Amino acid sequence: MKKLLLLLALVALTWYGARNTQVTEKPVVSASAFVAQVSPSFGNQDNGTQISGSGEVIRILSDDTNGSQHQRFTLQLTSGQMILVAHNIDIAPRVSDLRSGDRVAFHGEYVWNEQGGLIHWTHKDPDGQQRGGWLEHNGVRYE
Repeated sequence: MKKLLLLLALVALTWYGARNTQVTEKPVVSASAFVAQVSPSFGNQDNGTQISGSGEVIRILSDDTNGSQHQRFTLQLTSGQMILVAHNIDIAPRVSDLRSGDRVAFHGEYVWNEQGGLIHWTHKDPDGQQRGGWLEHNGVRYE
């Protein structure tokens, strides 16, 4: 009887643990819808919304090497808004042959700042806790 109770308790704990380790889903909106929602009320200082869209590379910046390394560049969205992309190259491959004027599609997490915001989390989650992001350039997906 004790073995049966122990087995049932183990099954219940396993089931409970599996239910509570699901991938965290954050709201996903297109970049144009996001800009339409946030730009008029920029003071909202929204953080954590996953957005998808594309833009033109305006400037390629030096890598951020403090902590996790990030490839950085700015995109101009079709709305005219400028956004910084911080792509973690410790987790995902570097976007190769990136040049000003190129188009880059993205899916990642938006973080507000006074300069227009930034997109990060453009890679898979190594812990599998939230939906991953990606960048696409010249037909290649980097995640």
